Amino acid sequence: MLTRRKTLIGAAALAAPVWALAQQRGAARVVSTWDFGVGANQAAWKVLGSRGAALDAVEQGARWAEGELCNATVGRCGYPDREGYLTLDASIMDGDGRCGSVAALEDIRHPISVARRVMEKTPHVMLVGAGAQQFALEQGFAREALLTDAARKAWREWKLESRYQPKMNVERLSTSRPGDSANHDTLGLLAIDSQGRLAGACTTSGMAWKLRGRVGDSPIIGAGLYVDNEAGAATASGVGEEMIRNAASFLVVEMMRQGKSPQEACVAALERIVHKREAASKQLQVCLLAMNKHGEVGACALHHGFTYALCDHDQDRRLLEAPSVYPKS
Repeated sequence: MLTRRKTLIGAAALAAPVWALAQQRGAARVVSTWDFGVGANQAAWKVLGSRGAALDAVEQGARWAEGELCNATVGRCGYPDREGYLTLDASIMDGDGRCGSVAALEDIRHPISVARRVMEKTPHVMLVGAGAQQFALEQGFAREALLTDAARKAWREWKLESRYQPKMNVERLSTSRPGDSANHDTLGLLAIDSQGRLAGACTTSGMAWKLRGRVGDSPIIGAGLYVDNEAGAATASGVGEEMIRNAASFLVVEMMRQGKSPQEACVAALERIVHKREAASKQLQVCLLAMNKHGEVGACALHHGFTYALCDHDQDRRLLEAPSVYPKS
């Protein structure tokens, strides 16, 4: 007999849009998390549309979000930690297993490109904090103050109460207060190019008002991002601690390797999160986006409100809402 939880998760799997399974062999495609993924996809498509590499495409999409977008959760307009410091995290991964990341990086506009330099210029995978900044400067990146006046104002307002209460999808609510953590909106991108190569990128400013030194899932390979040409790619958004606890993106890719569709893999990974921490799962958001080696796409979230953008040769601006495990309240 199915439990109510199993029934909800099964419904989420069935709610996947049928079109997401259609993909012409040899055709390029890019998908990104959240509404601003539309703009990131457009930047990535400039590479994919001219038969460029998926790795170059996801870097360009992430750079657009870091430099052109002004959003409280990604890049130069991100909200700071509770001490008033804006720190940026990013990771990039190629389908051949190469990867790089940076965490708690300050005063560098494009952490995604620094992450790629870590991948290509060092024997390491991750650099953090002052060391990451030093490496970026040595690689020719410019140091600049990134904290905006609006973000500084929001931080000062938050300090009046110092109230920390993360809420699901609060960035979509016009009634949110400075104390609400509006920063679980990571930009994650996944792409397949005309040669069938996969790549992914993930970039964020992390949770607003986080403890100094807190790092979420975005720069952690296997948690916020994982890519394997032989199986597929996955990225995550939401409360990063849950993705770290469950190695969520790696889990989704491994389930695709075992034969599950991207949609089935996302749902199965969420099922594991609910099984392990059912009470907590009702209060936090976890969003998963996946693409397999054939370019098929799937997405699911614990709660209603997760959107993702898709761009391919048929239609270059497409925004969809993912199904959720728990119904809309």
